[in-house]
Amino acid sequence: MLREAIASMNPDNFLVRPHLELVERFADGKAWESMSVVDLAALGDRVAKLPTGLDPEGEEAKRFDVLVLNTQLSVLRGEPFERERRKVMAIAGALEDMPTIPAIATQLELIQDLQADEWWENVSYPMLEEARRKLRGLVHLIERSKKGVIYSDFVDELGVSVEIELPGAGGAVAGNEFVQFRKKAEHFLKENLGEGVVAKVRSGQPLSGADIAELQRILVAAGIGGDETFEEASEKAGSFGRFIRSIVGLDRAAAKAVFAQFLDDKRYAKNQIQFVNLIIDELTERGVVDASRVYEAPYDMLAPSGPEKIFVEADIDRIFKLIDDLNRVSN
Repeated sequence: MLREAIASMNPDNFLVRPHLELVERFADGKAWESMSVVDLAALGDRVAKLPTGLDPEGEEAKRFDVLVLNTQLSVLRGEPFERERRKVMAIAGALEDMPTIPAIATQLELIQDLQADEWWENVSYPMLEEARRKLRGLVHLIERSKKGVIYSDFVDELGVSVEIELPGAGGAVAGNEFVQFRKKAEHFLKENLGEGVVAKVRSGQPLSGADIAELQRILVAAGIGGDETFEEASEKAGSFGRFIRSIVGLDRAAAKAVFAQFLDDKRYAKNQIQFVNLIIDELTERGVVDASRVYEAPYDMLAPSGPEKIFVEADIDRIFKLIDDLNRVSN
């Protein structure tokens, strides 16, 4: 679906032209067979925002998609979803009121099931996905049959003015302000992964003081951050270099090169190699891996009691040393 959306983009569109290289590359199905974190970042940051030539879908169908998506996420996370459930049931009830429409009549059994508490007792992701696919094209009919106009008659009055302190205005960097700083830094850095010092961060090489200064200079020049945000980033991540690495990740080839012996040495079993590959995946995505992480999900799927159960002590020491070396971003 994503490939078709990209293939429909007009290369002559002035918004598409600056990103034509990526658009033409990912319009080809072969490009999707082997995706890297860098590819996904480029698609998310540069291609996703471009206009497509596909026929636009109705807003009602998209809103229903979002409603069901939020329900699915709650189910998968084990979180309550009563509010979403009631909304879906209300939509099903409105559809049931129009049984003479052939498209609705075809799905009437599902529509009635959705309104029963029993259907929701052990609801699963596949059940919700099936309901979404079958009903998303019908929800616009509800608006057509029950559209109403609400009139209000009141006088808008200006109340008493009060002073409100804006978050982040002076003093320490507010939490939301730092979140915004990180988002802006992430967007900018992923747009400039080829920049010399950014590429060095991703290569796994130790950064000098001059490198750190250059990273900060680049961000300031782009209008992103300042001394306060840089200081807080360093405190939160352990160093400014680690903060940048957590955003841009580690080049997968660099991570694999460090663990090459584990991947190539035939004396290691399949589950041991898979365990090391999980470390490489996390380094590629997050840039650093704390040693304690290898005792948590998803590592515990391969070693429920910790890596000590699948590696000898000498190998564990080597793994932790390699992780520590890669985590040491700055000199």
